[in-house]
Amino acid sequence: MIGYGKLSLQIFAAGIFYGKEGRKMTDRDYMSRAIALARKGEGRTNPNPIVGAVIVKNGRIIGKGYHAEYGGLHAERKAIASLTEPADGADMYVTLEPCAHYGKTPPCTEAILANGIARVVIGSRDPNPLVSGRGAKILREAGVAVEEDFMKEECDRLNGVFFHYITEGTPYAVMKYAMTADGRIATKTGASKWITGDAARQEVQRMRGRYTGIMAGIGTVLADDPLLNVRIEGLRNPVRIICDSRLRIPLASKICRTAGTYRTIIAHAADGNADITAGKMRQLADCGAELIKVPGKDGKVDLRELMKILGGRGIDSVLIEGGGTLNAAALEAGIVQEIKAFVAPKIFGGAGSRSPVEGEGVARPQDAVCLRIDGTEMFDGDLLISMQVRRKENCSQE
Repeated sequence: MIGYGKLSLQIFAAGIFYGKEGRKMTDRDYMSRAIALARKGEGRTNPNPIVGAVIVKNGRIIGKGYHAEYGGLHAERKAIASLTEPADGADMYVTLEPCAHYGKTPPCTEAILANGIARVVIGSRDPNPLVSGRGAKILREAGVAVEEDFMKEECDRLNGVFFHYITEGTPYAVMKYAMTADGRIATKTGASKWITGDAARQEVQRMRGRYTGIMAGIGTVLADDPLLNVRIEGLRNPVRIICDSRLRIPLASKICRTAGTYRTIIAHAADGNADITAGKMRQLADCGAELIKVPGKDGKVDLRELMKILGGRGIDSVLIEGGGTLNAAALEAGIVQEIKAFVAPKIFGGAGSRSPVEGEGVARPQDAVCLRIDGTEMFDGDLLISMQVRRKENCSQE
């Protein structure tokens, strides 16, 4: 508050918050605070949503909170627990409709009513059948003024994973790759370290911490021998999922040697009746890996069926860090919801260098996988483009 004078310091101390040029904060400002709080829970609440809440009374923030971990207090109850004074007559800004059912914690609607909150401003509606309109209805019937769909688009972006998982029952899949400006993920010799710089690679580590699973193909394992963990302290390690149709993964690989430390799933299409295959399965199980047999066409892993199984095991999201073969198969199977492409200001060139998406490709431009650019970010000199996969739309129409 430096530069605003003694009066502003007194107002700040009293809890009255001002935006730019000394103006009082608006509904949008308070909801933006709630959105910022919600993001603090990324990667810690799965398969629950991330939610933020702010309580305001007489123009002063008197409570705030966010859902910090699965099984912990919801954002509304966290905000109520942090109250600096009674909340009777106050407004609550919450990014997702308050729950009205008993789960790991009691209904948030009960806490809101018990504390006399007079108005609740809701960002996203909850598609969970246990909530889905019930929270708002209970509050309204009790005399609380409820406003829904406030800053809906911004709030909906927080929980793409949760919305997909709760409605489809399969993991929300994000395909991530790093490429040069000419669309290459490796040189003609197969060398790929490093395409992007340190800042972009650190962001990839944070991505790994946000999603419940990380998926790679056997080609990546054989070529790079990756560990596929998170190398930032305090972030959760994802479940490692390896698509290995013929169980070629070496027992000496980092994945196998650490399967007892990090939960590891190997999806395959091999016939377990053969002595060699059965022996390999036992060895992998002894390493600590879980095996899932999901045979599809041409002896490959059936990715659609795999995603159904993963969803049934509580895996709500997957970061796909495969090479061109797995990426192409994932797009063809229709399991990808989002693509995050890092573009480095470099040129590899050459007909033999590798592409982030291989396979046969489409014959006509109108057959392309259509994307919608959601945003861009810079990480030092590298560009990250975030894109949503659009379903059943014709690219030529735009």
